[in-house]
Amino acid sequence: MPSRTPIVARRFVPTLLFACMLAACGAPAASAPTAASAPTAPAARAASVDLSGIKTYLVGKAGELKAASADLKAISDRYYDMAKAANFDYAALAKDKQADLVTSINDAREVWKKASPLYEQMEGIVAGTPSLAQFDVDMDAGSSKADGGDNVVGFDLKLPDNRVLEKPGNLFGVTESTLWGTFADYRAKDVTLDIDGDGKQGFGDTIPNANVLKGGVDELAAQSAKLADSAAAWQPTEADAFTALVVMVPTMSEYFDSWKNSRFIAGDTSNQRDFVAISRLADIQNILGSLQIVHQNVSPLIQSADATQDAQIGKGLTDLKSFVADVYQKEQSGQRFNAEDADLLGKEAQDRATAITGQITQVAAKLNIKIEE
Repeated sequence: MPSRTPIVARRFVPTLLFACMLAACGAPAASAPTAASAPTAPAARAASVDLSGIKTYLVGKAGELKAASADLKAISDRYYDMAKAANFDYAALAKDKQADLVTSINDAREVWKKASPLYEQMEGIVAGTPSLAQFDVDMDAGSSKADGGDNVVGFDLKLPDNRVLEKPGNLFGVTESTLWGTFADYRAKDVTLDIDGDGKQGFGDTIPNANVLKGGVDELAAQSAKLADSAAAWQPTEADAFTALVVMVPTMSEYFDSWKNSRFIAGDTSNQRDFVAISRLADIQNILGSLQIVHQNVSPLIQSADATQDAQIGKGLTDLKSFVADVYQKEQSGQRFNAEDADLLGKEAQDRATAITGQITQVAAKLNIKIEE
């Protein structure tokens, strides 16, 4: 299962921050240090900064995700019980219980499309905070053991039929590819169903494997509950906030690459198993929204170092989100983008994000706030 989100970009390295600082300053990479560019002493610190708004936002979104995942589990259980009663004979189900099958599958898809954005709306915080980041790996970003890499998920998925899927990839990816049939191993074999009722066989007209769906949804619901508990116990620090911004803002090119390779650009030639239900452009806006929440809460602290720079950071995030929203609106209105378009738009978004990150990094240095690896 390919990772849903660009974890490699989340790993802080000093060279990235140096590049971001140069981008923010407009300085050439080879320029020699000058007195003006020498490190400045830490700025006078505000007496305190209230970060409770970040936690309140995260707890609220985590609670909504927990509830949505529980709803998805109830539908998955209903679907599993129907399949079990038919001894998992999907051909017989498609013949005898067609209406019930279509209803259950569509219900599950609709609730999944509610749950996934709820996670994306807090991903900027979860994925960017070291103490919470494993949730992002397991739920939304981690790869499978088969795909390998540095960010393989940390769990094996036990199915109701006692099979074990060893480190199958992130849970939103597993459940999405099961519900929309984009991975042959996760759907009923040699059985199709006219899910959308258009009278012909097309994308998504497949029947989920009930064991895989239940196993994946059960684990997603369990992880969502654990995330809600961890969010409630978490006390955000200044380092957490600045780390989330520095790690998560400069990930635009990877998100646009994912969009380029998805069905939204590549159509039927896409071999991506996920990002088929919701455009990646919607995810980017949700992620940036959570990062705006982080910035709003540290804004008083940044102002104590440089009020002008704080205003520029806020405007940069707003403009970046508006840029993505404009592309998304055009896509939703029927405009078709190609791979070249995605590359050009991704470069524009990445350039904006790199400049913003450079400014945030500069302020963190002024305030003597360490960005965590």
